[in-house]
Formats: sequence, C-alpha cells, structure tokens
Amino acid sequence: MTEASDLSELVEDAKAQEAHASQPLRHPEKAHRPDQPVLRKPEWIRVRAPGSPEWAATQKIVKDHKLVTVCEEAGCPNIGECWAKKHATFMIMGDTCTRACAFCNVKTGMPRALDANEPGRVADAVAKLGLSHVVITSVDRDDLADGGARHFAQVIEAIRTASPRTTIEVLTPDFLRKPGALEAVVAARPDVFNHNLETVPSKYLTVRPGARYFHSIRLLQRAKELDPTIFTKSGIMVGLGEERHEVLQLMDDLRSADVDFMTIGQYLQPSKKHHAVERFVTPEEFSSYAAIGHAKGFLLVSSSPLTRSSHHAGEDFAKLKSQRQARRPALQRGA
Repeated sequence: MTEASDLSELVEDAKAQEAHASQPLRHPEKAHRPDQPVLRKPEWIRVRAPGSPEWAATQKIVKDHKLVTVCEEAGCPNIGECWAKKHATFMIMGDTCTRACAFCNVKTGMPRALDANEPGRVADAVAKLGLSHVVITSVDRDDLADGGARHFAQVIEAIRTASPRTTIEVLTPDFLRKPGALEAVVAARPDVFNHNLETVPSKYLTVRPGARYFHSIRLLQRAKELDPTIFTKSGIMVGLGEERHEVLQLMDDLRSADVDFMTIGQYLQPSKKHHAVERFVTPEEFSSYAAIGHAKGFLLVSSSPLTRSSHHAGEDFAKLKSQRQARRPALQRGA
C-alpha cells in the first residue's frame, strides 16, 4: 500500500468514525449523560463498507418482508460480509427494547404489541434467502408476561414448516422473572440455544444494569438440563475495562454450566453517549483467550476483534457437530 493510499484510508476511517459517533441519539435515557471519548479504531478493526449486489439483494428481502435485523440495529461491523452471503440475523418482536444497556445501540422505550404475522414473514424470508442455518434474536420484552418466549417458539415452528432442513439458532434475552419462558423456547427444539453474558460480573452495574450475571449462567445451565442434545452458546465483549483473570473465571463459570461454545469480540462504541471503549484488545490476546478456552473444555471458541454472536454461525454449527462427534468415542473409551 502506498503512503498516499494509506493516508486516504486513514482520513476516510476518521470521517466514518466521526459520523458514527455523532449519529442522532436513539436512546432518550442516555441524553443527559456526559459525552465519552471515542477512540480511533486500530487497523485490525477496519472492515469494508457494504454495497455488493448480493448485499443489496439481502436488504431487499429483509425490507420486502418488513423485518428487523440485529445486523442493522446494532450497527454490526460484519454486515457487508454476512449480507453478501445472504446471512441475516433476524431480530423479532420489534426494534425497541425495554432495557437500557450502556453498550447497546438498539432503541430503548415501550415496544409495540407483538405482530402475529411476523413468524410467517420470518419463515418466508429464510426460505427466500436459502439459509441452511439461521440465527433468531430479539429485543428484551420485559413488558410481556412470558418475555416473548411463545413468540420465539412460533417463529421456530414457522421456519421448521417452511424450511425443514434449516438449522435454527436462537439468541434469547435472559427471561428474568418470567417463569416457564425458557421451557417454552427449549420445547420448540432449536438446534442452538444462545444467551450472551456480554461482560464480566464486575461490570454488570454499569454495562448491563437490568440483568443478573448468575441468573444468566443458570439460564444456560437449565437449557442444557432441559434438552441435553441442544448446543448451548454464550458470548462476551472485551475492551470494557475487564481484567484478564475475570475473563478466565467467566470461562470457568460457563463450563460449570456445560456451555459448548463461547464467542469473544471487541466492544465498539455506538455513540459518545454509550460506554467508552477502555482499550482495543490485540489479536494476540484474542488468540490467547481462544487457546485457553479450548483447554478448559469448550467444543468451540471464536475469539477475534470482529467476532460477533452470529458471525459465521452456520460454519460454526458444522464445527460444533463435528467436535461433539469426535469427543464421543473418547468419552466412551474413558467409560
């Protein structure tokens, strides 16, 4: 790369970050918070802007079906890559969350009533995109008696009908104080049950104040107890001020809950009103976390600056199945 092109890339990156940081506020509850510094991204965080014909085709299917994606709402840096492969992660139950996490770019407020036709539209979009594996997530719906669990189940059922060969991964809220909610989702038989811890417990009060760390751990453990064949998964962001030993303890907590798959990615600040990036974790540190996670017994660990919960989810599901199968003969010999 020439010095001129490198300088041009730096200027464009700076402009993009400035525009991103000054975007209109989506979170009224953050309006009076002091501005946080926005660190310049290192070169290993840079991604290409979306715009391929395949990306446009994916966008059209999403819009035509009046669906919401976490790819757009959370400002995912991988949207260009994933949508070019027609891999979209659908966010059901609206675009407005009842929580106000300090890291999240999804709108906060009082959501609208559930759309009874949404499961059918999601299923039709999955079929049109030709997805072999789909990730379904949602906003938090603390306003609903079951937290939206039955709606999750209806989406799973609709996809099973429209695309019987598509494997389904759900990334659910914590269903805090929603008795029977987890059971309803697991009974619908998703292939992967994912619930993200997001950060280490010492950061919950400032990063994820509406959640409870050990409730989330128990949720993941209970999902595996309800259906031992299900793959369980959880993820965190780093760069929020956590200490290395806290991440290692969190890994142990997840393994104690028999979680199969862990993802670790760099936190990226959506705006000046969101939690600041305390530091950018190096690729070498991410590789170290991956090696330690494998040693602790996870079937799979995805750990890199741009790792996100649904990034490469289809490929990762195939790896999960392969790893489980590979370990079974060893376990049987040990018995």
